[in-house]
Amino acid sequence: MKTGFPKINQYNSETARKFIVNNAPVQCTTSHIETQYKFVDKQRTDEITGYKLWFVQEGLNPFVVKFDKQPELPPFLSIVEFENLQGIEIRSNVYFKADSLKVVK
Repeated sequence: MKTGFPKINQYNSETARKFIVNNAPVQCTTSHIETQYKFVDKQRTDEITGYKLWFVQEGLNPFVVKFDKQPELPPFLSIVEFENLQGIEIRSNVYFKADSLKVVK
């Protein structure tokens, strides 16, 4: 039986463009950076796997973008642009990651 899930099961820029509009401003709604840690046997280790920040764009619910390297926290509600924004669809959820971000305004 075929399902409606995408055949590509990896992060890519096409998935990100499908959900995040390029010509509409994206605002940072994060007041502190969330650090993600690696878990082994349901126990948290000290190994950092990434950093998460929350953003919002008109017409969308707030969304999270993961970064491998710790980004500089932009001022609250500042308008930002992403470098190499990518997305992945897993079941009915969409996850995003980017290399970095810069404050536009």
